[in-house]
Amino acid sequence: MKLRLSLAAVLVAFVAGCGGSSGESNTPAPASDSGGKQLFTDNCSSCHTLAAAGATGQVGPNLDQLRPGPDLVTRQVNSGGGAMPSFKGKLTDAQIKQIADYVSANAGKS
Repeated sequence: MKLRLSLAAVLVAFVAGCGGSSGESNTPAPASDSGGKQLFTDNCSSCHTLAAAGATGQVGPNLDQLRPGPDLVTRQVNSGGGAMPSFKGKLTDAQIKQIADYVSANAGKS
């Protein structure tokens, strides 16, 4: 059985393997089907409640109650506001889209 990897998958694996000596990488998580949940957990769960992600943060809005659409999530993650910092430049546009899609698909569903 031949294993075919895309160039993007090879590059992601290479970059992920280039982390610092502490064993942690500053490289954001790669895009994947389940990446939105992991990205949300890593970047948003300490402030926001979202049952689907097991997040119970109390600083920002409860996303299960708010049930934001992907455009609102994208705008907020890019711009920040109130106590929320902007994640533009920290996360790629693709990663922000994954978070927006994940939140909008799962908010209020659990």
